[in-house]
Amino acid sequence: MQVKDNQLYLGGIRAADLAREYGTPLYVYEEDTIRARYAELVESIPYPKLRIHYACKANANVEILRLLRECGANAETVSQGEILLALQAGFEPSQILYTCSNITVEELRFVLQSGVTMNLDSLSQLRRCGELRPGSSISIRVNQGIGAGHHVHVITGGPESKFGIDVSQLEEAKSIAERYHLTIIGIHQHIGSNVLDEAILIEAMKALLATAAGLPHLEFVDFGGGLGIPYRPDDRRLNLRAFGQKASALFAAFCRGYGKELTMVLEPGRYLVAEAGTLLATVTDVKRSLHRTFVGIDSGFNHLIRPAMYGAYHPIVNASRVQGQEEVVTVAGNLCEAGDVFARDRTLTRCEEGDILAILNAGAYGFAMSSNYNARPKPAEILVSAGRARLIRARERLEWSSPY
Repeated sequence: MQVKDNQLYLGGIRAADLAREYGTPLYVYEEDTIRARYAELVESIPYPKLRIHYACKANANVEILRLLRECGANAETVSQGEILLALQAGFEPSQILYTCSNITVEELRFVLQSGVTMNLDSLSQLRRCGELRPGSSISIRVNQGIGAGHHVHVITGGPESKFGIDVSQLEEAKSIAERYHLTIIGIHQHIGSNVLDEAILIEAMKALLATAAGLPHLEFVDFGGGLGIPYRPDDRRLNLRAFGQKASALFAAFCRGYGKELTMVLEPGRYLVAEAGTLLATVTDVKRSLHRTFVGIDSGFNHLIRPAMYGAYHPIVNASRVQGQEEVVTVAGNLCEAGDVFARDRTLTRCEEGDILAILNAGAYGFAMSSNYNARPKPAEILVSAGRARLIRARERLEWSSPY
């Protein structure tokens, strides 16, 4: 992302030109940022047997998956559909992890037949897996009672979380595995999303390793994702190098005691793609009253739900005039909902109808969580790099035919 002649450029292309060619709303992903984030992550963790499984739920566009596969990533999936997308993107079954959450017997059967490794989420799933495929190698997800994240809805560990086998039930899980001759080759946890304090991540790792010591046949330990990125201006960036050094030393020491060099698995999603993504939208209306100025755009929370669902902060820039006379505004969407607001009391360069606004850090959980609410179509997605743009998902179009 660059600013030239007071206008925003993405991947070397003026945002206004992208909006003119592809229309708005438009998701723009900068390829170089994704590559840089992946390289930065791998280079910061010196442990030799490291495996990165990109969390597909953050952004499951097949071209994004292909790009990360080219970078060296594996895939972490949470549904049958994500497994199919990962396979379509060229990942081998051996490169795909699948993490369960209240799934049907039919989906469990599909996963078993697909050949991917599963992180089983409950004692019931363990039993069903044993009945369907006795003698399998599996991984279990445990809840250590530790949770963290930027919002209560993204905390995935602790007593209020629906995820994982409670650590107090570990002996029962081992008994079920023994009954069906299941070999527990992996142990997994995920404490939450967008964690910016590396100390929390390290403490969670210590807790999981204490549990892992009681499982004699492990091949990998999966510490989940949660690596955060700064959204707000005052957010501190995760000290990735400090995390990588501490995590590597901790895991190496554990493996020496365990008597075997295991694979360290991490499942970053947001960290790899969030900062690469920008949602471009056109200003369609400006309402200036005595009390408030509303800047209306041609998008809504059906395209980026994070502000409405989590109260999430996304930086917003007037891509048409990055600097200039400023005003405090509310940026509002085009849905018939009072909560369809991207930002309140935000200082922006004075907006006019026809300007292009850029909502930043939208590459994770943006399009992936989009919907057709209010019967509005989903936007197009493009990938940009070195002054070239490529359409990676066409814009949805409204189709209508008279019933008469």
